[in-house]
Amino acid sequence: MTDTRTNGAARTGPAPWARAARGANLLGADGELGITIFEEVTALAQQHSAVNLGQGFPDEDGPEEILEAARAAITAGANQYAPGQGLAVLRHAIAAHQERFYGLQPDPRDGVIVSTGATESIAAAILAFAGPGDEVLTFEPFYDSYGAVIALSGATHTTAPLLAPDFQPDPDSLAAAFGDRTRIVVVNNPHNPTGSVLTRASLELIVDLAERHGAIIVTDEVYEHLTFGAEHVPVATLPRAMERTLTISSAGKTFSVTGWKVGWLTGPPGLVAQVRTVKTFLTYTSGTPFQSAIAVGLGLPDTFFASAAATLERKRDLLGVGLRAAGFEVFTPRGTFFTLVDASPLGVEDATELARRLPSLIGVAAIPVAVFCHEEGALRTRSLLRFAFCKRTEVIEEAATRLSTLRERL
Repeated sequence: MTDTRTNGAARTGPAPWARAARGANLLGADGELGITIFEEVTALAQQHSAVNLGQGFPDEDGPEEILEAARAAITAGANQYAPGQGLAVLRHAIAAHQERFYGLQPDPRDGVIVSTGATESIAAAILAFAGPGDEVLTFEPFYDSYGAVIALSGATHTTAPLLAPDFQPDPDSLAAAFGDRTRIVVVNNPHNPTGSVLTRASLELIVDLAERHGAIIVTDEVYEHLTFGAEHVPVATLPRAMERTLTISSAGKTFSVTGWKVGWLTGPPGLVAQVRTVKTFLTYTSGTPFQSAIAVGLGLPDTFFASAAATLERKRDLLGVGLRAAGFEVFTPRGTFFTLVDASPLGVEDATELARRLPSLIGVAAIPVAVFCHEEGALRTRSLLRFAFCKRTEVIEEAATRLSTLRERL
């Protein structure tokens, strides 16, 4: 019998690479490796000279202080392998950042590791603690790499839905998603793709359930500084959470340097050591000159972090005007740089089909939310689209103008 909380694949089904590819939306209808919807939409955007609001990366460089620090590090010869755990200067900066903003005190000697982006930390944590017979629980929709890595681990991917309009977990559904085999719960907060920021009450319930079932909590907090009038509460700050929580973040989103791929993981030394063992056999280390530059960035004044969020909030609101003019129902995000919309008011029920048409129709590209879900979740989110607003103001203005013509072109 299949697990009804998964995508329906039997435990003894396809090989791990195939299950991982399916989880990352890489398999075509014939089971062969294909292209992702991200690649497809990007190609269509290029073909039609569309404003690409599909992929979530900024189109502006980060602060000059860290760019100059990277250049200086390269010139100074910091171009060989960094220690597998990460440069000491960055590990100390990460620990100082956690204490400065949240009162947490990870030990930079054995409670912090630097990774190739947050994605590697997430992968190493799942591979370290989950395997065949285990379950890994995420919210749904979920960032696509979660499904792929869980499949590669051999564990079963279970989900708890985040439903419109507020995209907070329903307590009963969340409790039902936990079980005796739940080994890890992955908490993405602020949440991609919905843009929600989980409430303290929701986070406290997660901690209670994880404690009850003996699960490890792995948090993906890469949008921690990109919230709009909502407080970001790291799970590790909650009572009874620290001993079972691995906290993950990265420099890419906060400092607009996604191509540097510098992430980190903090937590109890015993758990961190097991993740570090796995990480050693993934990339071992990367980005030596970028690591010292990010240490500079983490020490920037509070005004930088506040300004980054305020600038993004203005872009969110500007895009929202265009999306409403287009006729979408707009779910205003409280964090991240993504806005979800429902195309149903336009008489459109298949957002994937609409995403394929938008570049030629009005010259704007977006991603359907269904690709962030298993089969049942894809049906629930069939009419939803995700737009990224982490672009230059003039780009968002042009997108909003083009979006305002959608009704007349459908």
